[in-house]
Amino acid sequence: MHAKKWRESKKTKMKLKVYADRMSQPVRAVIIFCKLNGIEYEEVRVDISKLQHLTPEYSEINPMNQLPAIVDGRFKLFESHAILIYLACSYPGIPDHWYPADVRKRSEIHSVLDWHHSNLRRGPGIIYQNTIPVSVLGRRFNPEAVAEGEKFLSASLSKIESFWLKDKGQFLLGGNKPSIADLSLVCDIMQLEVLDETDRDRLLGPYKKVEQWIENTRSAANPHFDEVHKILIKAKEKRQNLRLKGANNEGGGSAMKKPWLSRI
Repeated sequence: MHAKKWRESKKTKMKLKVYADRMSQPVRAVIIFCKLNGIEYEEVRVDISKLQHLTPEYSEINPMNQLPAIVDGRFKLFESHAILIYLACSYPGIPDHWYPADVRKRSEIHSVLDWHHSNLRRGPGIIYQNTIPVSVLGRRFNPEAVAEGEKFLSASLSKIESFWLKDKGQFLLGGNKPSIADLSLVCDIMQLEVLDETDRDRLLGPYKKVEQWIENTRSAANPHFDEVHKILIKAKEKRQNLRLKGANNEGGGSAMKKPWLSRI
């Protein structure tokens, strides 16, 4: 990737740039938010699998070398929660339910987002990093790490269901419309869609309120939600094809003789 592509033009003020790899959960949340609210932006692809987030050019955008990041004129910002708050406050016409003007409601959103980083965020991420790249990127399967990720995931989903979803509201803070907290957390959980159906159902199936909340958020954010998450379907298909190829090689051409053990 050419260095000049990363740098902001000094001659003209460009529209918002979102540095993104859609395999990243927080990236998807930011892109969906922009699409839902009519925020014009340029999506600058930073391919994590090719380590483009570690290049000196990208370090000029985000010294932490993580995604997403944005450049809005001369202003640079990283961390998805901060980006979502900035967009909700800086662009006109954003519906109040995303980031309410009421300071108490905003504080409740911040409480969810702060909790997210040290709890739910660690579940799907750990499971993905230590399961999917085994077949896609050639990394070694780490059952201990996967077990730890499942532990974080289960504890987090239990807390969401017993606390934030204990009442009749459709979303985390009650009411019938989502906030940036709903979008951020649901995009994180969606990373599990790359797993086999049996694994996904095993991990999410016990949490019926969570599953309904995911569907509520998806419906509220469609059609953009499904469009942005198409990349997960492609990743799942790629993983399945690689496994099928491996099974054929091991089983003398018959994938049926050596079925893949989908349970992690």
